[in-house]
Order: sequence, then structure tokens, then C-alpha cells
Amino acid sequence: MIRAIALVLLVSSVEVTYSFVSPLLTQNTRHTSSRQSSTVTPISDAELLSDPMFIEPLTTPQDGKKSSDELITIAKRFLKSSNGLGGDPDMLAESFIFEGPVVGPLKKEEFVNAIGSVDFTTAFPNWTPQFYGFFVDPLEVEQNRVWYTARGEGVNTGPLLPFAPVPTNNKVINPPQVCSLTINHSSGLIERYTIGYVTDRNVGNTGGLGGLYGILYALGKPLPFPEANPWSKSWQYAFFQKLGAMIQR
Repeated sequence: MIRAIALVLLVSSVEVTYSFVSPLLTQNTRHTSSRQSSTVTPISDAELLSDPMFIEPLTTPQDGKKSSDELITIAKRFLKSSNGLGGDPDMLAESFIFEGPVVGPLKKEEFVNAIGSVDFTTAFPNWTPQFYGFFVDPLEVEQNRVWYTARGEGVNTGPLLPFAPVPTNNKVINPPQVCSLTINHSSGLIERYTIGYVTDRNVGNTGGLGGLYGILYALGKPLPFPEANPWSKSWQYAFFQKLGAMIQR
């Protein structure tokens, strides 16, 4: 409890500090903006594109490792095997781990049982999965993590047991969510699966939630705990915002 309170105070103090110094920063910017604009060195397109801060995608695999195309194909095959919801258990390594923003880590058996307990196809027979932006992480040492963005939409015309036993006929529109699949180069099996990290909570109608929590919220059947509901400002955060505004005056 003490650690949690300390963390809230630490994070909130950043905003208080910003609120305090922002007027000074604004005044300083007014005096220096004209001076800075005259000293900026132009940069060519070639220099810009070759700047090391912009990291190029992997093109040549290391010896003994699968290429980006091979890894991405495995990832897409896994997603296709269950229409983007779960995946073929035979493609999972025995050491497999599943994690979301607040769910997990789940081991292989736990994950397979959890996915198998929800009949999503009956609930959304016309669900349209949407996956795009596949690439292999160029900063991962093993060069085996495939990142992609997931969305999707569909109308709930069947029961989603045990959460929504009666169809709601609500349309669910998912926000963009960053996901990843980590694949063993030797076996081709998936070792880790992460989903549900929403990149824009204002897109769709899930209240900014990803995964099953977001779908249930869009159906009007949210689960009864904070993690399964849209983010709301705590009284502590509101207090420190007001304190920061007072300091700014």
C-alpha cells in the first residue's frame, strides 16, 4: 500500500512540476523562437532518411535464423487458423506464455482452456478480423518477434456465454491494438503471445479497452472490476491536477 501511494505521488508530481514551470517555458520560448529559427541547419532528404534514429526493417536474417517473411508467414498462419481469435494449439511451444495489459501470464494449457471456453464464432458469426503492419522487431536480439496491429468489427447476433447469454445485436468496433508473436527459429513454434495494447482509446466503441474486456463493454456487459472498464481519473490524480493549476496561477 505504501509503495502504491508513493508511486501515485511520484507520477502526479511530474504533472505538478510541469504545471509550475510551463509558464516559464512559454515565456522563454517566445524570446528564443526567432533566434532558434535562424540557426537551424537545413537537412537534406538523404541525410534525414539515413539518420540512425530511424531504424530500418530487418532484411537479412542471421545465420540459422528464419527470415522476416518466414516469421510473418507463421504469425499469419496462426491468426488465420482461428479467424484471429486464439489460434491452433499445435503451433504453440510447451513453454508458451500469453500476456495482455492486465491478463496473464498464462501458460499454454491455461491459454488454450480460456480460449476454448468462449464460443466467439457463435456470438459473432460475421466477425471481420483486421490485421496489418506486420514486421519483425529489429531491436530484439533473437530477431524472432513479429509485431502487428489488430482491429476488427462485427455484430453480436448470437449468445456469448457465459457473459452475454442473450444476443445484444450491438456492433463492436475495436480500437487499434498492438500485438506480438515470438517464434522459435528452430521449431517454428510460438513461444509468447501478447495482445490488447490499445494505441488510441478514442477509436471504436470499446471504451478504449482491448481484447475481450473491450468487446464486453461494447455489448453493454462489462465485467465488474476497474480493469475491465474504461479508464477514469482517480481523485488523487484530480487533486494533483488542481494543485498544479493553482501553482501555475
